[in-house]
Amino acid sequence: MPASVFPTTESLRHLREHAKAGTVNWRRKFIYWSGAIMVGVVAVGFATLADAAAHVRDHILKISPLLMLLVTPGGLALSTWLTRTWFRGAQGSGIPQAIACMHLNNITIVDKVLSLRIAFAKILLTCLGLLSGASIGREGPTVQVGASIMHTVGHYMGITDLTRQRALIKAGGAAGVAAAFNTPLAGIVFGIEELAHSFEQRTSGTMLTCVVISGVTAIALVGNYTYFGHTYSSVPVGTSWLAVLACGIIGGLCGGGFSALLVRMSRGISGAFGTFITRHPVAFAALCGLVLAFIGLISGGMTYGTGYVQARDIIMGSDQYPASFFVLKLLATIVSYCSGIPGGLFAPSLSVGAGMGGWVAQFLPHTAPGAVVLLGTVAYFAAVTQSPLTATVIVMEMCDNQQITLALLASAFLAFGVSRTLCSHALYGALAVRFVRTTAPKQSSASVVTATDTARRASSSKQS
Repeated sequence: MPASVFPTTESLRHLREHAKAGTVNWRRKFIYWSGAIMVGVVAVGFATLADAAAHVRDHILKISPLLMLLVTPGGLALSTWLTRTWFRGAQGSGIPQAIACMHLNNITIVDKVLSLRIAFAKILLTCLGLLSGASIGREGPTVQVGASIMHTVGHYMGITDLTRQRALIKAGGAAGVAAAFNTPLAGIVFGIEELAHSFEQRTSGTMLTCVVISGVTAIALVGNYTYFGHTYSSVPVGTSWLAVLACGIIGGLCGGGFSALLVRMSRGISGAFGTFITRHPVAFAALCGLVLAFIGLISGGMTYGTGYVQARDIIMGSDQYPASFFVLKLLATIVSYCSGIPGGLFAPSLSVGAGMGGWVAQFLPHTAPGAVVLLGTVAYFAAVTQSPLTATVIVMEMCDNQQITLALLASAFLAFGVSRTLCSHALYGALAVRFVRTTAPKQSSASVVTATDTARRASSSKQS
């Protein structure tokens, strides 16, 4: 037989290397997919714990609303003490941490902020805040938790390349949004618009895969539900579009003012009061808790927690809330953020926006009230986050209504433009800059400036 029939040593070695490379590639994909599944499982577990914390709070309110005068200050003080003593990096929303870690070059700091220990603390402390009556959400924290899980997966895989590490952080954060809201498309848009600020071809595949897998996992565990039910309101072109203008402008002013205030306060308060906050953060958190309890008493308990129940009732038209609701909920959210406890802004912002839309609807009888509420929700949310596409997709998916998409987009982009006049930088990007400055004191000055400038450019890139 001719010698060419038999495989040569070189060809056998090539086949072995090819088979080995294929095995390694599939093993890597399997681990990535396992991480995405874990994000979905943890997000659902987080939601269950948050609901349980809300039920405990409701039980306390049934015993006596006055008990919150003790529970809220004590809970916020405990949360702040634990955060500052044992779990630095768990404070705040979680989205600024994820954005900052995508721009930090000091991997030691990234490892600390996105550790599983901090992720576990983020879940428990957010639930403690909800039990205590703080006006916070779990979606922002879920972003940090998802980023932490995928970052840990990268460590397990031995990934040291910064680009690939950042791709996993982005994928984990986006997957967290998809699983938390049960809105896979919103997770993809959020990853592009808020975390990455651009669509990177070489990292998009990882993000898309993680979002889809975590979303499917959440659906498999809790079913294909929508947070705000199913609405069928529409906004036909014509006089009904006055609601788009009204909600876009009012939502932009309120949301932009809220963001500008939070950015300003994140930089510190001057004077004796600022000194008191710096020296006695636990006492200040307790004071914030007392203010929250009084707001809760004035509102009849409506301002406690995420605000999902109130937002759903307003959107579905199943209950009526006074015009003061969105003002008091807005104040409660500001106080909750200033206390420094872990907790997100997504859910309270949706609730404030729904309350604002419900108030605007009474002045626009020519437009379906449900549609005006949705427009108010998306407008305020877009103004706060300055991510109009993410806001539109989240609201659209959460109410399962595609008929109103064009009006939602118009209202969101109008609110975004108005918000930009009041707050020149996107909220989460600005908070990420602040987080870099306060969390990386041991970095060299040049390294901190580089990371800060990078984060600032990311937060400002939407202006172009």
